[in-house]
Amino acid sequence: MKKALFVLFMLFSINQLQSQVLISLIFGDKLNSEFLEFGLEGGVNFSTISNMGSSAANPGFNLGFYFDIRSRKNPAWMINTGVIVKSPMGAKGIPVYSLNDENLDNTFAGGRVNREIRYFNVPILIKYQFKNNIYLKAGPQFGLLAKAFDEFKNEINDNDVIYKKKIRDQIHVIDAGIAVGTGYHLNVGNGLNLTVQYYYGLVTVMKGDGPNNQYNRSLYVTAGIPIGKGKAAQKRAEEKAEFNKVILPEDEK
Repeated sequence: MKKALFVLFMLFSINQLQSQVLISLIFGDKLNSEFLEFGLEGGVNFSTISNMGSSAANPGFNLGFYFDIRSRKNPAWMINTGVIVKSPMGAKGIPVYSLNDENLDNTFAGGRVNREIRYFNVPILIKYQFKNNIYLKAGPQFGLLAKAFDEFKNEINDNDVIYKKKIRDQIHVIDAGIAVGTGYHLNVGNGLNLTVQYYYGLVTVMKGDGPNNQYNRSLYVTAGIPIGKGKAAQKRAEEKAEFNKVILPEDEK
């Protein structure tokens, strides 16, 4: 029951993601406060699936939004979370297998297969930032499957031939694992976060009779940009100045 409710909640959330990103850009200053930093994060990731023999890393672009929720007692500690809206995983160079169609099998004999699995990922990490602005973070990451397909490719008479086979029903809907990362918070403008993060999947990729020893692995290189942080800080300063002007006696200012 709890799993079903979780899946329903995630599905409802995903339907709102695109509009939320747009709304966040417009109202970013409303999401930032002294102890909360909101921003957009994106970059490249290099993904593989363990125990797939001769397969290679599958490069892709990732994009999402993040929240750094700081501790009021010690602002160096924070919870780093958000949603990686676009986050392709998978592997390249998988050996060609039978499509149970003689014409297709003949067409792609000697070709290659690239597997792409797309998730909506939600990291929930503990983050610590040192005084030199270097930070470390680690914690669980959960993924909800969006789509998955194998792309068959071959070259015939100098022309590329491509066929996509949907494999979503063969992939576990929920993925989960551990993410660890390190990065640097630049003291430029409102602060750019540069991060290198590694995801180590703990849930097998394939369902049922599929291989039970294959797991997602992904290396992320990202940049996070606070949205509306400067405007929010200016607004707080103005409100504080107005409070002092109206409330405090002249000799206490």
